[in-house]
Amino acid sequence: MAAAPGNKRKRFLTAIGRVTTGKLCMSACGAGGSRAALAIAVRYAHHRHISGAREGQRVPLAAHRSHHARLLDALATVYAMTFLHRDAVRRWAEHRPHEREHAERHVAVVKGWVTWQTRAVTLEARERCGAQGLFPDNGLAEYPLNIDGAITAEGDNLAIWVKAAAEMIFDRPVPGPRTGPRTGTDGPAPAPDDCVALRDLLCEAGALRHARAGMCLRRGSHPDQLSRWNAAVTPALEAVAAHAVVLAADAFLTAVEAVTDTVARELLERLCRLFLLGQVRQVAGELLAEGRMTPERVRGLPGAVDKLHAALAPHLLTLVEAFDLPEEFLSAVAIADATYTDAYDDPDGPWHRVTEPAAQEPVPTP
Repeated sequence: MAAAPGNKRKRFLTAIGRVTTGKLCMSACGAGGSRAALAIAVRYAHHRHISGAREGQRVPLAAHRSHHARLLDALATVYAMTFLHRDAVRRWAEHRPHEREHAERHVAVVKGWVTWQTRAVTLEARERCGAQGLFPDNGLAEYPLNIDGAITAEGDNLAIWVKAAAEMIFDRPVPGPRTGPRTGTDGPAPAPDDCVALRDLLCEAGALRHARAGMCLRRGSHPDQLSRWNAAVTPALEAVAAHAVVLAADAFLTAVEAVTDTVARELLERLCRLFLLGQVRQVAGELLAEGRMTPERVRGLPGAVDKLHAALAPHLLTLVEAFDLPEEFLSAVAIADATYTDAYDDPDGPWHRVTEPAAQEPVPTP
């Protein structure tokens, strides 16, 4: 029989060791729910028509940048979440006994990031469907509520991130820069807005936060250990958040590299770039202040994002169809069904959309 852990903390951690698998389940729940919610919202965006610029014109919601840009940003995040979760499952399944502590921390960081992102994504999907998203039959209103359970279950997100933050101050896994082309062969450095260069900027942001946390921990005099930790916990948690984003970026880039079809790879790479640009925009102020980005490059971020929105908008349906959700599930949701009839369409109104019946193909003679 194995010897019992020697102190109360070790005994407690051993007793709750099973929750690591539960954390992976909570992450899977979040990623899967996000894919389902976005599939519904994207389908609705193409079914739901509103008045166009000209009299009598009707255009789908998906035609508007104000609508499809938000869906694309959420979609890029969901792809990153999906690839990150798969990577976390693989790492947990393959870890060796001496790697258990690092593997558990990795799963905890992933669980916190995925489930928090799920809440934002599912809420965005619900809002993009307007009042229809509130109707119980369409299911969307339940997703943001259900994820609250996953955020708390198997380790409250903030609690497990605080634990990870404390460990990472002294034992931080430092992701190295991915210089050179994505294939790993020798070659020129990536362009400023290349996925690799954007990913490395996120690494730099994480390193800055980690250094700030260590400085806050050592700086000044504190009456007790709690006071000392309170001085460092905020930047330490920010460092965990940055680390989670880098993990997601690496998982996304790895998935892109594995695609052999040229068209599919180009589409996935654009979506990866959109995800990375969105994350870099959130830390651009820090990087600018530390001289890691130039003012011109920071000013160019919104334009680069807008170009990607324009390029990816025609592929929204393709990107959600890749989730391969069962048609039985989607057809059971009124606003996601291909035969959806616009509930706001009034046959007696001047905006009524007239749909011509499809021509019947002749039945072939046996």
